Amino acid sequence: MSTPRAPRRVSSRRDSEDTLLARIRASLDADKAEDIVTIDLEGRSSVADALVIATGRSARHVSAIAENLARKLKEAGYGTRPVDGLNQGDWVLVDAGDVIVHIFRAEVRAYYDLEGMWSVREPTRVSA
Repeated sequence: MSTPRAPRRVSSRRDSEDTLLARIRASLDADKAEDIVTIDLEGRSSVADALVIATGRSARHVSAIAENLARKLKEAGYGTRPVDGLNQGDWVLVDAGDVIVHIFRAEVRAYYDLEGMWSVREPTRVSA
């Protein structure tokens, strides 16, 4: 007679996304990225479920953060991740699938203001 097995928990997409976000944040923290922000895009974009935005102190720092993140994701079983902007180091994008990671130099981050673009703030109304 066989012993009944406990039902196996099937991990949901949200669980795997939370794990991915945790890995990304841990890598960014370990590499001393600054001002790390996560923006939930679920239901707002068909491209990704979340954006992670961080700042590096220099072009070399930005590139190193991105290279280390891509390597750590590969080592964790997420495969080779596309990385754009490594040569310049002003703005590097790491496509982690459901999460897109943007790593900027401070001046470039302020100029493009992705947080402002994806915020849910109400526009300021100007009275006549």
